[in-house]
Amino acid sequence: MKQIIVVALLAVASLAKPAAAASPVAIVEEVQGKVTGAESMDYVEPKTVLKLGANGSIVISYMKSCRREKISGIGTVIVGTEESIVHLADVKGTTIECDPGHAHATTKETSEVAATVLRSLAKSASSTIKPQLTLYGASPLVEAKGRGTLLVERLDVTGERQQIELNGSQLKGKFFDFATANRALSPGGAYAAKFGSSQVLFRVDSQAKPGATPIVGRLLRME
Repeated sequence: MKQIIVVALLAVASLAKPAAAASPVAIVEEVQGKVTGAESMDYVEPKTVLKLGANGSIVISYMKSCRREKISGIGTVIVGTEESIVHLADVKGTTIECDPGHAHATTKETSEVAATVLRSLAKSASSTIKPQLTLYGASPLVEAKGRGTLLVERLDVTGERQQIELNGSQLKGKFFDFATANRALSPGGAYAAKFGSSQVLFRVDSQAKPGATPIVGRLLRME
């Protein structure tokens, strides 16, 4: 009977329209105990199947719906596009503040837009700054893979600039956490982030708090 139910859930999941082929829709914030199918800080795609064993629990945050789920207990989880399909395990879901527009932006798109705006700012100090996304945590979690210089510079106020040399030893080789490094940006500030050929313009919400706030609310993807 259990196998029939799981197969039925998989069939339902297959009807869900994915955001894009091979496009991640959520990030795994935390894994405890026995969990198969994903590890902490993995991106997951629709229809990914996760299995929780004894004392297993997982925290999944969806980038488009801003839904954060803590799932625990023996059971099966099927990743959806905006929330999970859960069988047997317990799920507690909350909605957090995040910018869903950044979930499906590509590096090329964001970098080209950022470069255009920065050129405009260089020509005219009166240019209006139009960030591509808003962060709701003052300590970004930056996805910047490998080695290089991560530069975060404030645009609306002069003099605020953070330059970080990454040597490839960041979490999973690609996540630099401002919270872990005891760094923070200014609430309400407009910034440009650069890493390699990637550029992103963003604003920090005026009510943003420093530290390890929910990941999707402060995720800055430079990939």
